[in-house]
Amino acid sequence: MTMRTYTTCSAVVLALLLGAALANAAILQQRDVLKTFIEARARANGHVRPDTYAEEDTWADPDSSFKHLPTKCSTPPPGTREADKIAALPGQPPRVNFDQYSGYVTVSEQHGRALFYYFVESPYEAASKPLVLWLNGGPGCSSLGAGAFQELGPFRVNPDGKTLSRNRHAWNNVANILFLESPAGVGFSYSNTSSENYVSGDRRTAVDAYIFLLNWLERFPEYKGRDFFIAGESYSGHYVPQLASVIIALHKFGLTSMNLKGIFVGNPLLDDYKNDKGWLEFLWNHGVMSDEVWGDISAHCSFRGVEGKACGQAKDSFRTGDIDPYNIYAPVCLVSRNGTLYSSSYLAGYDPCIGAHVSVYFNKPEVQKAIHVRTKTEWSECADLLWIYSGDMDDVCPITATRYSVKDLGLAITKPWRPWYTPQSEVGGYAQQYEGGFTFASVRGAGHLVPSFQPKRSLVLFYSFLKGVLPPAFPKVSE
Repeated sequence: MTMRTYTTCSAVVLALLLGAALANAAILQQRDVLKTFIEARARANGHVRPDTYAEEDTWADPDSSFKHLPTKCSTPPPGTREADKIAALPGQPPRVNFDQYSGYVTVSEQHGRALFYYFVESPYEAASKPLVLWLNGGPGCSSLGAGAFQELGPFRVNPDGKTLSRNRHAWNNVANILFLESPAGVGFSYSNTSSENYVSGDRRTAVDAYIFLLNWLERFPEYKGRDFFIAGESYSGHYVPQLASVIIALHKFGLTSMNLKGIFVGNPLLDDYKNDKGWLEFLWNHGVMSDEVWGDISAHCSFRGVEGKACGQAKDSFRTGDIDPYNIYAPVCLVSRNGTLYSSSYLAGYDPCIGAHVSVYFNKPEVQKAIHVRTKTEWSECADLLWIYSGDMDDVCPITATRYSVKDLGLAITKPWRPWYTPQSEVGGYAQQYEGGFTFASVRGAGHLVPSFQPKRSLVLFYSFLKGVLPPAFPKVSE
């Protein structure tokens, strides 16, 4: 099996090819959750290395861990493609030229656990294009509200919270995209065993996503055997490769309906220690932290185990100010005296308040009815009580941290670091390829949510990934 990988700068993207948060505190977004999760986990575990967690054994031998899972559906699962088809989303723009579907897929009859999905086919030759599953991170944040309606999906929610506009650089231009709200308790996904909505783990999340796919493919059988990719961002640095591990393990036991070709992960949380050192070094490199503070942190923090009191004091000795850690140069969302939200400055194509608009939209009864949601459901972008456990602008999962993790792989470089170009002959970022096809790439000028900050460049990189080639190394020659 060959492997390729891409990573984004300002946002980091990892891809493996196989053969200033919102001012309104009531809105909990992915950008808030990940930073809180990292900090809380560090405090709770005293910086104990991830490989000491019991759950890590699950991934040490995935063949044994998952061989009991089914490889086909013994009976047709409930639900139909026709029932899930969306006639039209409220407020969508005219002349929508692709099919949309949404609904629930049960992953546990025993506990009444069901995951919600939103699926958009490509407007161009959908039958010949691959299937891509998108997973947002958090942990515990919605792929519907974040990925689909703030980043790479075909629509963006307008400031009125009622209407939608087209995203000209949506990823369904080049693939059929399946957005999954996972695990149960996130977004519209649920469990009738209420305690399950508050505590989840990486192992169950991966298994549920696999069972979801198994059942979903029965509902959409034309995608069985289709080239299949798994993509995501942030904490999906865990979700994506873990789901891939389940699928690869089960191929050995006769699984044939999932033709997994690769994984593509943006700004991934990979290693607690590399991330801890990387985000602090990133702040220093970008002038947010002084030489003296960085020197104090470097002298007292090992980034390798339980840290002493001096390390904590060194880290606490500086303040970043009111900036968005997921893109330190982007505007932030502010609240006016009358309660309305507005952007602190202008950045073309980007609205830092969009998370609030999305929340308003998906809590409208007419929207929930149109997308086949259970009645009287309250939607939020991230599950505020959910706790997941697991063994060039983004400061939370910065490119510096990803570089440390890539270096740990010890792979030989086959194509050295070089710029890549968009069709408009601008530098889209930089890329380097390693033995086995593993690729590390950056997206210039992007933050944590790459498709939000750089939709055009992210689409170029994604398309290159699907084709199994690096983006162009030279600018287009003018005719």
